[in-house]
Amino acid sequence: MPDSGYPWPIETTRLDNGLRVVVSEDRAAPAVAVNLWYDVGSRHEPDGQTGFAHLFEHLMFEGSVNVAKTEHMKLVQGAGGSLNATTNPDRTNYFETVPAEHLELALWLEADRMGGLVPALTQETLDNQRDVVKNERRQRYENVPYGDAWLRLLPLLYPPGHPYHHATIGSMADLNAAALTTFQDFHRTYYAPNNAVLTVVGDATASEVFALADKYFGALPARESIPAAPDGRHVPGGGGPVAETVTAAVPAPRVFVAHRTHAFGTPGYDVLTVLATVLGSGRGSRLYQRLADGERIAQPDLVGSYGVDLAHAPAPLIATATARPGVSGERLAAGVTEVVDELATVPVTAVELDRAKALLSTGWWRQMSTVDGRADTLGRYATQFGDPAVAAERLPAWLAVTADQIAELAAEMLRPENRVTLTYLPEESA
Repeated sequence: MPDSGYPWPIETTRLDNGLRVVVSEDRAAPAVAVNLWYDVGSRHEPDGQTGFAHLFEHLMFEGSVNVAKTEHMKLVQGAGGSLNATTNPDRTNYFETVPAEHLELALWLEADRMGGLVPALTQETLDNQRDVVKNERRQRYENVPYGDAWLRLLPLLYPPGHPYHHATIGSMADLNAAALTTFQDFHRTYYAPNNAVLTVVGDATASEVFALADKYFGALPARESIPAAPDGRHVPGGGGPVAETVTAAVPAPRVFVAHRTHAFGTPGYDVLTVLATVLGSGRGSRLYQRLADGERIAQPDLVGSYGVDLAHAPAPLIATATARPGVSGERLAAGVTEVVDELATVPVTAVELDRAKALLSTGWWRQMSTVDGRADTLGRYATQFGDPAVAAERLPAWLAVTADQIAELAAEMLRPENRVTLTYLPEESA
């Protein structure tokens, strides 16, 4: 059993403008991963500006002061690298993995769009990317069976006014209504060096990275006042279970059973992570054994559970199953809730616990096996917890979880009054 979940070196510095720089040297291969985490996600968005954080994930590839539209991608790929970006409620991140000799190129490109996107942002570019986001919403959420489940679950889990009430994709009405100047102000507010963490992992020394970071990012001014996200740690009590049934063009009934638990990164969420694995990861899980293999009411490849890693609110545990032919949504929902309820009363066995920890350990080391996986992890812990080295504690924390802790958490957090149930029914069965 490893003593640490991160055995590589970690070195950090902070530039005069507030940019935090994290370096983890690894000479195993001549490649480097560059990952830039901005502390801005959908939870930061004020009323009337939902979807802004995600839209900027697109806009940041559309040109900056010294880089023409689409050139960022062409330059990285032309150098033999790969790149992408993602947005979630807690952050937006941009990342490249390139041959080590092109580290300077990657840092220059990231610095140019951090400090130089606003002067290059035009109404034409904005309108074009708004249309891209609309198409993304249609393709990922609206025109896919069960695709809007997350859009429906969030408002059921978090009331209006809560920072996690709305999904990252945001409101098309908000995106359409905002003027170019509003988007420019959003970038000026959040895309500042003192609101970001730059992480480099791979074939580069800390001194080399620190010097290059200062060269390209050091002249960018800090933002004097960055608005804090609303406090999401407290969720006003709903007074009982919440249920919603949706009749839609879906092939079979599907059920989502969700409970608010602890925030990601807390000891309680470590227990929740192991619990979710026992409950719904793979053929040895309780949901599979009971509903797919035993009672045979759920489709084998469409049953599972997972925690959603939200760092600043009670994060949800979601259990889901899709019915076999002839099984009603009501019967399926009853089956899922029965298995969830038994976590508090039927002790987790040593075999179940060992299996869950083995799965989590394998998943952790799979992510740590790549420079880009490590860069993203260190960026997360530096941004959300102030110290990238805290990442080393995650795997040992999972491995220390006991069956008694799982039962205690289930009894405390997975109560019926804290339950959200979302059921999809095929239109012909309504």
